[in-house]
Amino acid sequence: MNIEIIFYGDKPVQDNQLKFAVIMAKYKGKWILSKHKERTTWEIPGGRREREESIDNTAKRELKEETGAQKFNIKPVSVYSVKREEESFGKLYYAEVQKLGKLPDLEIGEIKLFDQLPSNLTYPQIQPQLFKKVANN
Repeated sequence: MNIEIIFYGDKPVQDNQLKFAVIMAKYKGKWILSKHKERTTWEIPGGRREREESIDNTAKRELKEETGAQKFNIKPVSVYSVKREEESFGKLYYAEVQKLGKLPDLEIGEIKLFDQLPSNLTYPQIQPQLFKKVANN
């Protein structure tokens, strides 16, 4: 299946269209990636927006839930979409984490620090493009 990633930059996308927040986060100069308890692949922290939640709060919540981040600075990078049969919209963020705590007992089994993206990714057609967007900014 062909997947297309589109970055919107300053082009307007309605807030209610933003369903996901994805956060490229660094801690002590290394990228934080997480591994879901039911998978063997690595992924960029992020997730689905909850009802009545702002997309910025989604990003903060997901960063905490999926990395154990307790103290961090986070900023938006770009609105993007993943286009398959349908187009779904998300917002990409960058975070500098100053303090990591215990990983919450939710869906993430572990985190690991990387210099670059590993090859065994959960979403190999999507994650490298999001990483590149943040790394080149």
